[in-house]
Amino acid sequence: MTENKTRPTGDDVAALLDAIADPQRRADAQTVCAMMARASGESPRVWSGGMVGFGTYRYRYESGREGEWFITGFASRAAALTLYVMDGFPQHRELMARLGKHKTGKSCLYIKRLADVDVQALEELVTRSVAHMRGAYETTGEARG
Repeated sequence: MTENKTRPTGDDVAALLDAIADPQRRADAQTVCAMMARASGESPRVWSGGMVGFGTYRYRYESGREGEWFITGFASRAAALTLYVMDGFPQHRELMARLGKHKTGKSCLYIKRLADVDVQALEELVTRSVAHMRGAYETTGEARG
């Protein structure tokens, strides 16, 4: 069975965020990092590909492939700040309606700037997603305080 290429790296989260060239994107990433730490109760870890993840969960597909992934996380990409909302968006319609300017993929939420969204709705979205993931999967991670 092949192993996931995406995994925690041990790199320093603060250094990764400090290296974001655009000052506004850097500040937004630091705000999202603090928000996800609150919502998850987990410490951030850098994952390969420049992602910051919080906690982990174990998954297993019908094919037998299994692995670990973060419960929630984000990455600063060229086009947008990408937030990983692992349980998807259909069950969060009311929060998505309040959120403001964004785009979505299956479990990716793309935001150009935090100023474009309702940050309270965003934190509630992440908090609900984390709760869902913990209820649906075997989760691991080192909880903070």
